[in-house]
Amino acid sequence: MIRPFVISMSLLMLIAAGGLVWLLTPKGETAPRLRPDDTAVVAQGAVVYAENCAACHGADLSGEPGWPDWRIRKPDGRLAAPPHDESGHTWHHPDEVLFQITKLGTAGAIGDPNYESDMPAFGEVLSDAEIEAVLSYIKSTWRGRAREANAEINRQAGQN
Repeated sequence: MIRPFVISMSLLMLIAAGGLVWLLTPKGETAPRLRPDDTAVVAQGAVVYAENCAACHGADLSGEPGWPDWRIRKPDGRLAAPPHDESGHTWHHPDEVLFQITKLGTAGAIGDPNYESDMPAFGEVLSDAEIEAVLSYIKSTWRGRAREANAEINRQAGQN
């Protein structure tokens, strides 16, 4: 009984992600250029991550420190900061969606100012290049299946 629910929810999330990509992809502009194999960009991204992201997403990208499961809502009804390693869902999203969520915050990225999320907008704090660097750093940690799946998700979104 739980398995059909999980499959249905996974399918729904994929469809929603596809729609979100379409909505968030700037028309006539290029998608962010993440460079997870560029050691200089990844090194810069690691510094930006440590200074701006690690407090919520974990120094080791494992998710919100002190919260056992990012899929379980906290007492305030919000989701915990998800892990950015392969155990999370970050790699399920195209680069453009990740860029928009980081730049605009979750509420801004989905276009709903009333959506409650602890993910702030970093567009006034970080440059586009710094956002691309931090996402390149995160992506550089993914191996095998996660990296391949993310590449396919980007291809389907018309990126890469």
